[in-house]
Amino acid sequence: MAGLLLLWVAIITMAPRSVVGIYPWMLCGYDPYGGFVADSDYKAALSLLAATMPKNASMSPGHFATGQAGVASGDVWALAFCQGDANTSTCYDCLQQTFEDVISSCDYKDATIYYDSCLLAYSNIHFRADDDTDYSPTYPIRNLKNATKEPEQFQRIVAALMNATASSAAFNSSTRLYASGQAEFDKELPEVYAWAQCTPDLSPDRCWRCLVQIMRVLPTFMTDAVGGRVLGIRCNLRYETQPFFPGPVTVQLSATSARPPRPAVAPNVKQAPAPVAAIGEERRYSVPAIILMVVVPTLAVEHLIVGFFIFRRRPRSQAQAKQPSYPSYSTETVNNETIDSMWIDIATLRAATEDFAESNKLGEGGFGVVYKGSLRDGEEIAVKRLSKSSTQGVEELRNELTLVAKLKHKNLVRLVGFCLEQRERLVVYEFVCNRSLDQILFDTKKREQLDWGKRQRIIRGIARGLQYLHEDSQPKVVHRDLKASNVLLDADMNPKISDFGLARLFGRGQTQGVTNEVVGT
Repeated sequence: MAGLLLLWVAIITMAPRSVVGIYPWMLCGYDPYGGFVADSDYKAALSLLAATMPKNASMSPGHFATGQAGVASGDVWALAFCQGDANTSTCYDCLQQTFEDVISSCDYKDATIYYDSCLLAYSNIHFRADDDTDYSPTYPIRNLKNATKEPEQFQRIVAALMNATASSAAFNSSTRLYASGQAEFDKELPEVYAWAQCTPDLSPDRCWRCLVQIMRVLPTFMTDAVGGRVLGIRCNLRYETQPFFPGPVTVQLSATSARPPRPAVAPNVKQAPAPVAAIGEERRYSVPAIILMVVVPTLAVEHLIVGFFIFRRRPRSQAQAKQPSYPSYSTETVNNETIDSMWIDIATLRAATEDFAESNKLGEGGFGVVYKGSLRDGEEIAVKRLSKSSTQGVEELRNELTLVAKLKHKNLVRLVGFCLEQRERLVVYEFVCNRSLDQILFDTKKREQLDWGKRQRIIRGIARGLQYLHEDSQPKVVHRDLKASNVLLDADMNPKISDFGLARLFGRGQTQGVTNEVVGT
């Protein structure tokens, strides 16, 4: 289950929204395990598991089930469980949808798919609950919005809330090993919400250790973020500044003290099962020993998280800044819809571009190729296909999704959708028929089309687009790579600024900034 997996992003599901909510992050394939495109036995085994596991999980007290099916090439192991506050019908419908999606979309013998309400993982490697080293890889995903006022205090509140919620999930919860939390903050962000959960087959001690392990990711990848989640197979956690779970809050903290409150675990720990020592050996501890074993690690992790958050605010070296990008999302709405609603599935884009045919190629840039396509409704599109070998392109893609979805202006290119599926990273824009300005301006014959009236219109349009970016949009944006090849022309020669991969955000009221890296061309 380890290794570098497919990048994922939140998308709207094709199933009813009330059932599964936001479309899953799908982690498809780990090459050493091989694909099963030609392995019909493996698909048949998955279909057998799909017929029983949704019911088994939804009807169990912990909303959890494991399954195994044998095939000629080996066994298939699967694990499925639902969020702690999901009801039986939601759990069943969600897991049914996960099986349908993963069987139809993933061609590998190893996959994990996350919905808001449930999780499904399968592999030809056994998921062992008694293996302390097998908590699976973790996948951090941060909210794109940052806390702008008192960020250090906000981070302390988040650290305290996550520790308290994780402790409650491990030691004070029901058989579902699930807890939700709420903390007060300030007027800008009045409340912070959190939940944490483990698979019910873990002991409380193993659940706690799993959550501690994934909480260590928060300081590295969630600095200042108003929300984030860390996805694992054995345990998960999430926090946001707006409610995101339907059930009641089980842990509540106050922000009256600058020092984060101590998680209220110790008084009830005596009811928790004794922590496991080594496999095949059982220990018994006195109540004071149990309290020390829980409270001391809790405080240690709490200080570790706060310390790292504060440390990350110090200036970083250029080498440290060159860290790999991680998926992100936003809970802000764009014209009453989230960016998730812009998802377009890979099959649609392959059909639209004739499987990225060379004849549909519009151009090639530093991070990939752009293809012309046509959707089923006749809308013409331009599909930007990022190169699989480009590590820098992930950051540019994240920027474009964040920025362009929020920007609405006639002199800016319109984002139609995006897709991150089957190892592809695709951004879909409206098709602008006259292509880019450089192809006309620097062609001795085509530039004759540009009389002074059209040139003036192009200049004014570019200026209006820049004025919108610099003055009227929220947040303000500096493009940082404006050139003739990034200005597209429609049928009436109206300009549209494109390619926001290198753009930089400016905070509310900010009018200047300094960048210490060379960008653009």
